[in-house]
Formats: sequence, C-alpha cells, structure tokens
Amino acid sequence: MLRRLVLFALLLSVIGLGLAWQWLQQGMSDTLSIPAEGYTLTVPSGTNLNQLAAQLEVEGVLPSVWPLKVFARLNNRGRIRAGEYEFAAGVTVLGLLDKLEKGAIKYYQMTFPEGLTVKEWLVLLQTRENIRQTPELDPEAVATALGIQSSNPEGWFAPDTYSFAAGDSDLSLLQRAHQKMQSQLETLWQSRAPDLPYESPYDALIMASIIEKETGAAGERATIAGVFVRRLQKGMRLQTDPTVIYGLGDDYTGNLRRKHLSSASPYNTYRIKGLPPTPIANAGVAALEAALHPADGKALYFVARGDGGHYFSNNLAEHQRAVRQYQINRRRKDYRSAPQ
Repeated sequence: MLRRLVLFALLLSVIGLGLAWQWLQQGMSDTLSIPAEGYTLTVPSGTNLNQLAAQLEVEGVLPSVWPLKVFARLNNRGRIRAGEYEFAAGVTVLGLLDKLEKGAIKYYQMTFPEGLTVKEWLVLLQTRENIRQTPELDPEAVATALGIQSSNPEGWFAPDTYSFAAGDSDLSLLQRAHQKMQSQLETLWQSRAPDLPYESPYDALIMASIIEKETGAAGERATIAGVFVRRLQKGMRLQTDPTVIYGLGDDYTGNLRRKHLSSASPYNTYRIKGLPPTPIANAGVAALEAALHPADGKALYFVARGDGGHYFSNNLAEHQRAVRQYQINRRRKDYRSAPQ
C-alpha cells in the first residue's frame, strides 16, 4: 500500500512538473501586446528585471510577470542593460528577454558638418532632446571637462556622423569627436610633405581650419593650401577674411567692412604675421590632408569668382585685375563666394 502511495505521489509530481514546464514554455512563447506601429521601451539606469516586468504588466504589454520571473530565476538570466528599445508587433516574452540581455538598444545619429565652430556644435547638441545636456556648457567648460590644454578648444573635434543612445551626454559625443581628431591629426602628421612652415601638428590644425572656411570645393583645397603655405614661407601675411570674421565673434553681422580689416585682433591676418593663435573652425579630414600636402605652384593670391570657385594669381598686379573683374560680379543675383 505504501509503495503504491509513493508511486502515485511520484506520478503526480511528474505530471505537475510537466504541466509547470508546459506553462512556463507557453508563457515565454506568448506574444506581447504591441500595436502595429511598434513599441518603444525606456529602461532607466538601475532598473532590474522584476521592476520592468511589473511595469510592463501594468501597461498591458506583458500578459503576466510570472513566466518571465520564473524562467529568468531558473536559468540565471535577467541582467538587462539600461537604454531605449524598440519592439515590433509579434515579439514574444522570450524575445523581449533576449533583446534586453543583449543590450540591443536603439541608436540615433548626430551629424556635425565640416567648418562649424565649437559654439555651433553646442547649439546643435542643444536641439536634441534625447541627449543629456550638461548645464552651462560653453567652449571653455568643454576644454576643462575633456582635458584640452587650452581655454579655447576650437578645431579639436572631427566633423562626422556619430551614433548615440538616448541619454548619452553631450560631453560623451564631444569626447569621441575629440579622440577622433587627435587620431586623424597624429596619423596625417606622420606622412606630411617635407619643408612645411609648421612648428607642430597644431599649426597644421589651424591651417586646415582656414582652408575649410575658404572653400568647400574638393579640387581647390590643396591649391588654396599651397597659396597660404607659400605666403608663410615668404613672410607674407595670410590676409584671409575667415580669420578676421572669427575674431569679430558676435560683432560680425554678415558684412565685413574695411574697419574690420584694420582692427587690432590676434585673428586679423591682415595685420598679424603667421597663423592666428587657434583654429577658427572644426576642419574635416580633407582639409587636414590639404594643409599637410599643399599643391605645388606659384600662386600667391586668390579671389572668389562668384560661381563658388576661385581665381588664382601669381602676382599682385594679376590679382588686382582679378579683384576688379570678379568683385564687380558680386552685383549678380547668382553670385556665390563659396561652392553650393
């Protein structure tokens, strides 16, 4: 009799375990209640699986918390990563757990075009609601936070498109851009052309920023670099408008006047010799390459033609004729000093 009771109890246990296993498998195979357009789940930092499951049950997304909690406990699973996740209709409870454990979070993209200043980068960052903003962040604060040995970090960030997760900080993106620029500059400096008038890679960074602001035409960068390099080698002033404009800061209203060209400023290359003290923008890799591999030639001057390109002259007399010819064309409605 006792033996029969033991066997009966064992049978019930086996049946119970089978039913429990079936219940667990069925529960993990259940689909979440997700609309056709999808569902975005935000997992705050520090959230554990039990807390998240309870939240999803309250929201009506998860049919029941118990299959997920039991399955995770039995299989030693449930280490989830904070972030923003996207789920499509039809995903199962097990699919939810797999994605949370893999940290397959949603990524966004942020593009910083060539030729923008650090201030302009900060404005772009402030327009993104899914980027965590650092209070009172200005260029000097950026330099301090990233360990840049200058109160003005201009030029030390590589223009590019960067991926980020919701909640990433503005400084984390700037840090990545800074590291990329350091790497690019170090690599390109090693293969630079001989006899360049630069004392350090930083000088090349300054030159690249000027080239970036002078032209966006790929075929002109090296030629413009050649003009500026020859002027430095001959002890001539660079006399480039973009440096003057940068030095004016907020005082520049879109019209560069004669008084600006005679103003006292470390960025007024009509008055100072050599390079300005810092870059005037964040230059792309093509401008860096041009600064370190300028084109050969004899040109010492150039003027905007009005079609987006420039006319290059070997001497002052030729340049003055070009200025008279092309500056008159500024009256044309389709005049452009820079490429489209």
